[in-house]
Amino acid sequence: MTAFGSVFMPEMALTEFDGEKWGDHKLVPSDSLTLHPGAHVLHYASTCFEGLKAFRHPDGSVKIFRMDDNIARFAQSTELLALPAIDPAQTRDMILQVVERFASQAPEAPGSLYIRPTHIGTEPAIGKAAAPSLTSCQYVLVSPVGDYFAGGSDTTLRLLLEENGMRCAPHMGRIKSGGNYASALQPIMKAKRDLKVDQVLFCPNGDVQETGAANFLLIDGNTLITKALDDSFLHGITRNSLLTIARDMGLNVEERDLSVTELLERSRKPGCEAALSGTAAVLTPVGTLLHNGTEYQVGDGQAGTTTAKLRQALNHIQWGLAEDTHGWLTSI
Repeated sequence: MTAFGSVFMPEMALTEFDGEKWGDHKLVPSDSLTLHPGAHVLHYASTCFEGLKAFRHPDGSVKIFRMDDNIARFAQSTELLALPAIDPAQTRDMILQVVERFASQAPEAPGSLYIRPTHIGTEPAIGKAAAPSLTSCQYVLVSPVGDYFAGGSDTTLRLLLEENGMRCAPHMGRIKSGGNYASALQPIMKAKRDLKVDQVLFCPNGDVQETGAANFLLIDGNTLITKALDDSFLHGITRNSLLTIARDMGLNVEERDLSVTELLERSRKPGCEAALSGTAAVLTPVGTLLHNGTEYQVGDGQAGTTTAKLRQALNHIQWGLAEDTHGWLTSI
C-alpha cells in the first residue's frame, strides 16, 4: 500500500520573492526546487505550509474545500514566522492553477487530491539566527490520497495522554510550521514503539490540547467538548467545520478547557465518544486512552454513532452529496 502523501503530481506551482516583490507564478517540475546549502529554512526553520483537499463530485467536477480559510491561515503563519508576506490572491491562483492542471487525476470519493502550499525562507545567510529571511519561495504540491489512518473510520485509535510534555512551544501552536511537527516526533515515536499507541495526546499540566497532527474532540451525549482557541495549538479548519456541523445538528458545543481528570471521568460513561480531526484524519474515532500505565476505554471502545454522523455529514458536503450551505466549496 502506498503511504499517504508519498505520490506527487509531476508539476507544481511556484513563485519567488526577491526581497522586494513576488515574481510571476508558473508550473515547474515538482523535483526542480534548488536551494543554497545556507538557505535560511535549512538552518532556522523558516517554513510554514497548509493542507487542504480537492474532491471529485458525482457530476465529474472537482471542487476545493475551504480554500480561502486555508490561505488566511497560511498568511497568518507566514506573518508569525516573519517571512515575506504572501499575496493571498496569487496563492489562490497558484492553487487553482495546479489543481486544474491535475483535476483529471483526482480520485473518486473517498479519495481526494491533497494540496500542500508551502512557504520557505531562501536567503543564504547562516548568520541570521535572530533575523528573518529577506527572500523566500512559495510552491504548491498536489498528491492523490486515500485514508490517512489504515482501516479508515471503522478502526479506533489508542492515544497516550502525555502530561509532562507539549507538542511545541506555547506561542508557536497556531502556526502550521514544520518545526512544530518535528518537536513532537520523538515522544510520538517512543510511545508508538514502547506502548503500541497510535498517537500522543499532549496534555501539559493536565490541559488536554492536541495530538502531533490533529485536534481532539470529546462527545458526551449531546455535548461536544474541545479546547477553546488560543496560541498553544493549531486552529484546525476541519475542527471548525465539524463544530459548525455539530451546531447545525443540534449538538451543544463547548469550546473550553478540558482537564485530563474530566476526560477520564467522562470517557467511562456509556455512549461517550472521542475522535481526532484534521484535513488528513477527517474525523477518526478514539477507542482507548492510556494514562500513567492504565488503559481507559472510551465508551464501549468502538466507533461512536455521533462521530460517524459528523464525519458523514462533512464528507457528504466535500463529496457533493449534500448541499454546501456554508459556501465552503470552490469550483476550479
